[in-house]
Amino acid sequence: MKKTMKAAVLVEPGRIEIEDKPIPDVGPNDALMRITTTTICGTDVHILKGEYPVAKGLTIGHEPVGVIVKLGAQVTGYEVGQRVIAGAICPSGQSNACLEGLWSQDGPGTRHGLKPAGGWRFGNTIDGTQAEYVLVPDAQANLAVVPDGLTDEQVLMCPDIMSTGFAGAENGNIRIGDTVAVFAQGPIGLCATAGAKLKGATTIITVDAVAERMSMSSHVGADAVINFHSMDPVEEIMRLTNGRGVDVAIEALGTQATFEACLRVLKPGGTLSSLGVYSENLTIPLDAFVAGLGDHKIVTSLCPGGKERMRRLMEVISSGRVDLTPLVTHHYKLDDIVEAYDLFSHQRDGVLKIAITP
Repeated sequence: MKKTMKAAVLVEPGRIEIEDKPIPDVGPNDALMRITTTTICGTDVHILKGEYPVAKGLTIGHEPVGVIVKLGAQVTGYEVGQRVIAGAICPSGQSNACLEGLWSQDGPGTRHGLKPAGGWRFGNTIDGTQAEYVLVPDAQANLAVVPDGLTDEQVLMCPDIMSTGFAGAENGNIRIGDTVAVFAQGPIGLCATAGAKLKGATTIITVDAVAERMSMSSHVGADAVINFHSMDPVEEIMRLTNGRGVDVAIEALGTQATFEACLRVLKPGGTLSSLGVYSENLTIPLDAFVAGLGDHKIVTSLCPGGKERMRRLMEVISSGRVDLTPLVTHHYKLDDIVEAYDLFSHQRDGVLKIAITP
């Protein structure tokens, strides 16, 4: 096997470039995956812009689909040549957080240090997936075999945006018969919409202004789609709910405006489920928060990871209950990833997700 690989590297804020890097050595608990398909996430754009700091020289990306090419001596139950995915969150399975069931917060008490969101390692604390190969740490806890018959693009959403979007619906504790609002219909918001439908919501109201995203929103489960350029979404949601408000409002963009709007459309006792990555401080207006007397709940979610989460998501795909392949709107080679970042970060040409193939 060759000794070097191409990788998309953060040179400095504002610059990601293709460089040659050594193919990683495999430790006893690791696996080496040859990437067949990966993609660009909104969080990668935050990294590119310097809004989320990572080390210069780090390989970016956290959504791998590929083939096992080498296994560590302690990794059992897998074979070289198997098609696999690993979650964007790749926990050790041994930390205090993991043993409490908080896989994504694989932090205090482990070798990974005290940083919150410590389970997110690819493209954050270790080299990521926008490369020809990626080293999967703690492979026993993280490799999930792709079922026969599923394509790369069918499972490409599982490592991050499907897991994250579904978590917004799950942690919002959506019940059968609920009314749910989802603010922003980017890839994660679309997955939150699909997750809300699976959880039993019977009225799903979504908010966006990009025509392609609004159309896709209806495709994945929205009952009403509001164009915020045409009307005030808070007023329209309150009208559609006859002044009652929604049971759950999911924030999927990461801005003050959408966070505040979610608060304003909640019924008394409703839940704000936050998925956004915020790059500035949030403030909570007194009236929207009802001075703290509304019995509201605010919950946050980081993408759940680990092989069992990935297995369950691929079961959803296999069942045909959710089809997220239409979210892949563009295709680029790894060599052209700088161009792909430019397209994705400026949301041109109706882009939702880009399949990147080495």
